[in-house]
Amino acid sequence: MTEITRGTGARVETVVSAADVVTKARIAARAADDKKGDDILALDVADIIGIVECFVITSASNSRLVRTIVDEVERQIFEQTGEKPRAVEGLRYASWVLMDYGDLVVHVFLAETREFYGLERLWADAERVEWAS
Repeated sequence: MTEITRGTGARVETVVSAADVVTKARIAARAADDKKGDDILALDVADIIGIVECFVITSASNSRLVRTIVDEVERQIFEQTGEKPRAVEGLRYASWVLMDYGDLVVHVFLAETREFYGLERLWADAERVEWAS
């Protein structure tokens, strides 16, 4: 997170800007990992798509776990950056949930749905973002 400090005389004000997209992607990936997300990928797709900068892709073995991962990603990004998703799609069936943060999109799949759509094959040219400590 970027922090800007500006002072006017004796008064100093600290302004915290929104987290950069790579930081948010790492937060999302670690949150998914915390809740046992499988095969977590963070991809830099900025040069390929142009309207979004990063994808985080993960999967789970059942719809309850998909929802748990979505909740944890949303909670951790909000706690660490103050940002909420612009939209969350697919939560009703929890087969493929898409969390739209504008510059970051988090995809949480059921394992068989992820295999069927193969997003990582579609974006195979994208650079991977390291997220694990």
